[in-house]
This record gives sequence, C-alpha cells and structure tokens, in this order.
Amino acid sequence: MKKLSVVLALAWTFILSPAAFADEKRDMTLNDIAKISYVTSVSTSPNGKWIAYTKSVQRTPYKDKDGRAWSELHISDTKGNSKPFITGEINISSVSWSADSNTIYYLAKRNDDKHPSLYGIPVDGGESTKIYSHVTPIGGYDISKDGKQLVILATDKDPKFKKDLAEKGFKAKVYEEELKFNKALLVDLTAENKVAVPLDTKGHVQQIAFNDNGSGFVAKVSKTPLIDDIYMASKVVVLDSAGQTVSELNVDGKVGHGYWMPNGKSVAYIGVDDVHNPKEGIVKFHSSAKSEAVDLQPGLMGHTMAMDILPKGDVLAVNHIGTGSEVVIIDPKKPGKSSKLKTGDKIVRAVSTPVEGRGFAFIADAPNHPREAFWYERGRMTRLTNSNPWLDDVKLARQESITWKAEDGTEIQGVLTYPLNFEKGKRYPLINFIHGGPEAHMSNGWNMRYSEPVHVAAAKGYFTLAPNYRGSTGRGVAFSKADQHAYADPEFRDIVAGKDYLVEKGMVDPKKVGITGGSYGGFATAWSATALSEHYQAAVMFVGISNQLSKFGTTDIPNEMHLVHARAWPWEDYNWMLERSPIFHAQKHRTPLLIMHGEEDTRVHTSQSLEMYRYLKTLDNAPVRLVLYPGEGHGNRKVGAQMDYSMRLMRWMDHFLVNGETEAPEHDLEHQNKLKKPKEEQQDSNGNHEAHGGDCCSAQL
Repeated sequence: MKKLSVVLALAWTFILSPAAFADEKRDMTLNDIAKISYVTSVSTSPNGKWIAYTKSVQRTPYKDKDGRAWSELHISDTKGNSKPFITGEINISSVSWSADSNTIYYLAKRNDDKHPSLYGIPVDGGESTKIYSHVTPIGGYDISKDGKQLVILATDKDPKFKKDLAEKGFKAKVYEEELKFNKALLVDLTAENKVAVPLDTKGHVQQIAFNDNGSGFVAKVSKTPLIDDIYMASKVVVLDSAGQTVSELNVDGKVGHGYWMPNGKSVAYIGVDDVHNPKEGIVKFHSSAKSEAVDLQPGLMGHTMAMDILPKGDVLAVNHIGTGSEVVIIDPKKPGKSSKLKTGDKIVRAVSTPVEGRGFAFIADAPNHPREAFWYERGRMTRLTNSNPWLDDVKLARQESITWKAEDGTEIQGVLTYPLNFEKGKRYPLINFIHGGPEAHMSNGWNMRYSEPVHVAAAKGYFTLAPNYRGSTGRGVAFSKADQHAYADPEFRDIVAGKDYLVEKGMVDPKKVGITGGSYGGFATAWSATALSEHYQAAVMFVGISNQLSKFGTTDIPNEMHLVHARAWPWEDYNWMLERSPIFHAQKHRTPLLIMHGEEDTRVHTSQSLEMYRYLKTLDNAPVRLVLYPGEGHGNRKVGAQMDYSMRLMRWMDHFLVNGETEAPEHDLEHQNKLKKPKEEQQDSNGNHEAHGGDCCSAQL
C-alpha cells in the first residue's frame, strides 16, 4: 500500500509540474481573435496617483448582436491594483480628470441618451453624474482648471423640416457641399441653466484645450470637415478667450494635436517639415504664439508617434525607430539633446503625464501580449494590466526583426514570425502581411489581429513576414518619401527581396508563398498577383487599389494622394498612373486572388475591387473571388465581418499553399452551424455595469 502511495504521489507531481502544464498549452485559433482585449487609452490623474484607462472588449461571434467592440472604463493605482468602473455593453471615450483628481470625466451614450454626453464619476466610488448633454453628439471637450467652464465640440442640429421632407421622399444629397462643421462652444458649469455659447472660431475644430491660466485655447482646426482637409489642411492655432485666432503655428501638411506648456505661453505638437512629408512625426516647439517652430529632434531617423508634457515643461516623446520604439525626455531649451528611458523590448504607443510627480502612464505591447497599461517612475516600469490571462495557456511563436537588401542595395526591415514547431533545415510556406499607408510600419510587438492572424498561421506551420518596404515610417522622412511618384516599383520588389532572402536561407518553399494586405497593402497584393505573379501562389486583396486613375476620381483624399504619394495629377502623368495600376498587368495574372471589400468604403471605393474582379474573371487565367461586406468601410469594424474575413483569408491560403489545390474552394463558410442561443445575463437597463466603490484606489495602496 505504501508503494502504491509513492507511485501516485510521483504521478501527481508530474501532472502538477510546470513542465507538464507547458505541454498542455494549446495552439492559437481563429476563434481566439475575437477574445483579445487591449487597452486603448490611458489618462493619468493630476496628482499622479491613479490611471484611468479604457479597454476594448470584443463581442462574441455567433452569440452577441453584431457590432464593434465595447469600450470599458477601468482605474488602477501606480502599483497595478486595478478595478473595473464601467463595464459591459458601453462605449466610453475621451477620458480625463478634474484638477483635484477626484472625478473622472468621460463621453458615453447612456440610459436615455440620444447621443454621447459628458459624464463624471467619483474616483472613490459612486454613480456617474451627467455633466452636460448637447442637442447633437459631443465630439470632444475640455474643462478649465478651476472646473467652472466647459468647452465642447459639436455640430449644429438639423432643422426639423429636413426630417419632414425626407419622410415625403425629398432625400437628395449634394456631394461634398452639405458639410457639418464642428464648432467650439463654451458652457458655464456653475450656472443652473447650462447653455452652450459658440466661440468665434473659424473652420472645423477637431481638438481644443484650455490654457491653464484661462486666457485662451490651443486648437487643431481644418478648413472644412472633409477628410482631405483634415489630413492636409489642418492648423494648430492659438485662440483668445473669445475663440478668435491669435496665430497659426504649423506649416502646411499633416499635424497632430497641440499641447500647452506649463508656462501657459509655449506650445508643442507633432508635425512635418513640409507639405510633402507623408506622416507627421517631428516634435515642433513654439516658445510663444508668435515664435518660429523649433525641431526638438533634428535628424531623427524615425518618427515620433506620441507625446505629452511633463510637469516641469519637458517633452515626453515616443519615437519609433525601425521595428522598435524608445521613450525620450527633451528639454525644449536644448533641441537635439534628449534622455532615453529604459522601456525594454516594449513597443510604446501612447503616454500620459500627471501635473505633479515624476512618473507617467503609457500603453505598450510586445511579441507576447497586446496593448496594456504601464507605469514608469524613477527608472522602473510596472505593468498595470493583464487583459488576456488566457494567453498564458496558448503557444506563441518565435518572432524577430530581420533585415535584407533590396535589388538596389537598400536595406529593408521587417518582422518575421516562425512556424510554431519550426525545425531548422526544413522549408515552410510563407505569408507576407503587407501594411497599408504606405506611411505606416510594423513593429516587433503584438501583431495578431483579424486581418493579420500571425499566430494562427504559425500554428498551421507558416512563416509570416511583415515587411517595412520603402515608403514606410520609422526610418526618417527621406525613407518615407522614397516611394513618391514611384508606385509599385521598387517598393513592392522590396517585398519580393524579403521572400528571396528567406528562400536563400533554406527557410521558405518558393512554391508556397502567399501575400495579403489592406488599403495600400491591398494595392501591393493586387500588383503582386498580376505584375509579379510568378512569385506568389496565393493572394488576398483587402480594400485595395486596382486602377490609379479611377481611384483618384473616387477617393475622398485626392489632395493627399497628390501631395504625398503620386506627386502628380492624373492629367499630368496619365500613362504613368495607368502603367502603375494592377489592371494594366491583368493578363499576367496567374496567382489565385481573393478580393474583399467593405461596401461603404469612401477611401478606396468599392469599385476598385469590382474593376479588379471583372478584369481577372473575364481573362480567367487563375481563380478569383470577390467578397463584399455590407455596412463596412475602409476596414472591417464589426465582429461578424472580422470573423468572416479571418476565416476566408486562412482558408484561401491553406487551400492553395498547403493543399495545393488549383480551383477555388466553396464560397460558403457554413456560419449557420456555429449559431448559439444567447445566455441571459444580469445587467442594468443599459446593458452595462458600474462600480460603486473605490477599493482599488484607496490612499494606502
């Protein structure tokens, strides 16, 4: 009996050992994509003690009503003691703090609200209180330091006769002329009857913030609400207390939000050096409203992606360099000099500073976790959130940054994810995931999303490569301009060079290579499936460009296309635009191509996919399929469309690269077999839950 007990004890020891649990980890699946939660914003309290953050929580496919992910409000102290404040079926946005750090403000549509209103909730617990509701949605706001004044951004309400006419069938729309401008309106919060009084602002106000001394505002204003003007005709402006413009600060071109310095006179923002710079990424500083701009990081071989202002007036900047990131502190009095902070291998995305203290909050991700909230103080970094504890039970593939040389010797960088059970000396299929923009880049962080399921692909035995081809950000302004008036070649040959590099190293099977991407990445995919078809055996094009000429005529960003991409109008270089269009090379099509597009896309019109499909379907040189998503635009936002997209993407790749098929798979995914009856849940009348205590945030923590 004693011998049997020993044997059983040993057995239990093995079963409970960490090694045994490691063996029980499972592969990532497509179903996991809809389970991923992540932190979307952080806001540090003025006293530096608390961090309010919003968390994206996905709906459950086949169970929940279709829609976008929910956005919850949580709060943490600086040690990571976190508590949910408002959760469930809710969309929280624009979180900020009262000057005394006692109240968290936010925008949300709650209870009987017809549109988002401004609410406040005590940090030590209690119910939310509606601060102000406007006749139209509040698009942004700021509250003065003394808490007495509120400035909001909102459009005018439509006259009643417009609805009456629509009911009678008078619904004609005048394209790009019936514009709704955001106006800045001032509200006296001390008044019993709160009335919004318009400020004398000009143009479309996108962002506005009080000066600490109450003498005026800094704002971001565009000429019109048209997306092209928001991109290319926005200004950071200093306004007086009446809303009149004192000065315009930035040069023409792309620009971020403006930030007041503690002295109430100086302003900083992320801008560009000229109108042809494709992406704002330079920290600009004005010592006064009338002074010239100073570049605080001249010659930066990267892009500044986020910033905030520290209590003493230094700039805290997040720079993305190559596939990594850095956080630096810059004294505006000493441009060109900075102190780099230790943030390890994290890819930092956003920062939030307090009014007092030495620390700050930030959002970061890494190869092994999505975006989470962190606290940094005195050289120490503390992770505040773990939004996906279930990931501890999932196998994640090896991921690393790699560099290769293009045909002309230019060094190209990218992020490579290995097959989960990689064996050296064995060749594997490859999927290239191509980012859009092209003024964007892939970092060596968490790259798993519905359109780029890298860990699902790894579990299936694929290499995946996310190349930062020329035209990408993260390597300085010159590199980001390298594709201007050079569509497709050499930028898409940079991708081929990455594939060839992996083939030469004996890692990839050259007969099993796929490519996919959205927007400009969709253009890359369409080009690769036609002009470069000999290199690819499967392709999935998403919201992509097929005809540069008709794309210009149907896009909502014609000036942006001209100024930072084509650098020519169609009537100036018609043949060049035609020859840089995938349809021009349609007869070369030999790569099975799956095309997917949102029916409501205004950026790259759905007709781009219709053109591509019709050309290739008529030629019939290789399989082609077109899938359209009703209610989706330039990218899928709702859970059902995202799930469908992921499934179709991976099935197409498996079908042609792994199974070696030559005809398209069945068009139906048989979603009906996964339908479930929703379970009843105990929720309040608005479908969300609100915390009533502040246990996470007591002073002794």
